[in-house]
Amino acid sequence: MQDRLSPPDDFVQSVGRALRVLEVVAQGHPLPVKVIARMCELNLSTTYHLVRTLAYEGYLERLPDGTYSSGSEVARRFYDVLSGLGHPPDSKEVLRHLAARTGLSAYLGRLKGDRVVVVDYVEGPGSPYLEHFERGLDVSAHATALGKALMLGLKPRERREMLRDQGLRPFTRNTSTDLALLEAQLRTLTADSVVVERGEFRDDVSCAARLVPRRAPGETSWALVVSTRGLELPDAARAELSMAAADLAGAATGGP
Repeated sequence: MQDRLSPPDDFVQSVGRALRVLEVVAQGHPLPVKVIARMCELNLSTTYHLVRTLAYEGYLERLPDGTYSSGSEVARRFYDVLSGLGHPPDSKEVLRHLAARTGLSAYLGRLKGDRVVVVDYVEGPGSPYLEHFERGLDVSAHATALGKALMLGLKPRERREMLRDQGLRPFTRNTSTDLALLEAQLRTLTADSVVVERGEFRDDVSCAARLVPRRAPGETSWALVVSTRGLELPDAARAELSMAAADLAGAATGGP
C-alpha cells in the first residue's frame, strides 16, 4: 500500500480525527473512550464529541459496558465499495467452474487506479487461505501473479511509474525487489501469457494468473488467479486458467 500523501492546504481536522477514531476502533476489541483518546492522541472532550457523533450516524456502536466497536454503517460502506468495483457478467460462475476443475481457490482481480484489488473469489481444497486476498483488499503489484498479469495490460511507462510509486517491498526471501529485473521479466511476457509466481508473496505458496482479453480499448482490465500450496503449479491448472479467461471475456461481451 502506498505511503500517505502530505495533507492538503484545506485539510479538515475534524474529519481527519473522526477517521482516526474509526481506524483505531476497527483494529481489535471494543474500546472505552479514554483509551480511544489516548491512542488517537486527542483530548478527552474532543473524543467524546467524535464518538457520540459517529455512534449517532451508525459508524460506531456503544456496547452495554460503555465501550465502542465498529458500527453497521462501516460494513455497509465496505460493500458499497465492492459494488462499485463491479463484476463482468457470469464471473461468479466462471470462478466456480475454475475452482471445481482445478481443485484450487480461484480469484478475480482488477486495477482500480494504481491499486490491484481482489473483487471476488471461490475457495478450493488444494489452496491455503490467503488473508490478503479477501474481497476489496489491495494486494501487491510486484510480488503477486495477479499484479503482474494486470500490469501486462499497461504500457511500459505506466508499469514503471506504478511500481516506483508503490515501492518493491520484500514479502519473502523470493520477492524480486530489483525494478530493472522485474521490468525485464514483464517484457518477456505477452497479454496472453500465464504469469506464475513462486513464493514471492507468501512462503511455500504459488499462484498463476491470466489477464482476461479485452475486446475494446478502454475496457476494465480483469485477471483470474489460482493459488496452490508449494512451489509447483500443475500444467492442467494453467490450461484451465486460460480457458476460464477466454470464457470470461466472451461472457463480458455476450460473444462466443
